[in-house]
Amino acid sequence: MEPIPFTVVEITPQARAASDRVLASGWITTGRETLAFQREWADQAGAAQCVMVSSCTAAIELCLRALELPPNSKVLTTTTTFCGVVNAILAAGYRPVFADLAHPGEAADVADSYMVSERTVREAADRAGGVDAMVVLHFAGHPADVEALARAARLPLSRVLEDAAHGIGTSVGGRVVGGISQATCFSFYPTKNLPMPEGGAITTDDAAFAAKLTALRLHGMTADAWKRYLPGGSWQYTVAARGMKANMTDVQAAIGREQLKHLPRWQARREEIRARYDKQLAGIPGLGLPRPTKRGRSAWHLYVVRVRPEFGMARDDLIAYLTERGVATSVHFIPAHTMPAYAGFAPPGGLPNAEAVFEEVVSLPLYPLLSDAQVDRICAVIGQAHADAGGAS
Repeated sequence: MEPIPFTVVEITPQARAASDRVLASGWITTGRETLAFQREWADQAGAAQCVMVSSCTAAIELCLRALELPPNSKVLTTTTTFCGVVNAILAAGYRPVFADLAHPGEAADVADSYMVSERTVREAADRAGGVDAMVVLHFAGHPADVEALARAARLPLSRVLEDAAHGIGTSVGGRVVGGISQATCFSFYPTKNLPMPEGGAITTDDAAFAAKLTALRLHGMTADAWKRYLPGGSWQYTVAARGMKANMTDVQAAIGREQLKHLPRWQARREEIRARYDKQLAGIPGLGLPRPTKRGRSAWHLYVVRVRPEFGMARDDLIAYLTERGVATSVHFIPAHTMPAYAGFAPPGGLPNAEAVFEEVVSLPLYPLLSDAQVDRICAVIGQAHADAGGAS
């Protein structure tokens, strides 16, 4: 049978045509298309301002720089995160403080979302003697309670950033992710809910903060090429702060604008696939399914299952079983505090909840082009794995 990839990217014909149009226009870097994409993304995210950048990692670093904290300030984040977040904290000149995942005995929709809780955030902040800022992750598209976590860290929302790399389409308390904290950082990538050839966005309601980010994304210059090279523009600029090279190009933006028109359809399909997985996998002993959250609407960026001992085989054995039968999977994420590069920031005794979860989770394919027949086949293979392993019935 044909292999089932972990993801398949859909670039629409309209997006391809938009890319060709920009390539033929004579202007392909940051310009008219990027400015239009910024306005459209701010509208859909429910934010007053948007700044398009080169990646979500760059977005987080730019926001941390724009906070203008003292050197070596402490920034709290979950250990179950992508390494780019930790690298952004370090590149901004700060120190990461890792929080554990929710304790097993906490509310089920918190413990089974594989995110931090108010309790573990408070524990991490206390262990560090207080923190100066925090990056909150909306893991797998599930909404985090940003305001409650800010209170637990004893931080104002002006010192909180949201990592919404998984959060396109997520809502919290009826509000679309993008305007709760000081700034929200999004990812555009082939595997993400809005597939694009790289890119990122920052939304905020703070106009002054957005203006600062706009300069920082292009070396800190007060005028970008679009402003300098247009007829009547001036070559003059100054550099008021040390920035980065992190701007989005008009080629990316043109693709993104067309892809955005299809986001509702793609989100609806993700929900259909999630429901189909739930229906067929719910009866398999030892297989923990993602629970619906009470905090808002999940974007269902990932479908993460937990392979408990009752299943009959270990997580890595199930991955190998699926791989042998043509089903690709992934794991999100290796706890950051276990990485050699960040060993100096690991708390004594480690972070046991995150370490235990990591040993048992696997992400199944979930993308709009995944067919019902493919979902059924994945579920059948998992069911057969349980039967072959002689797991609990």
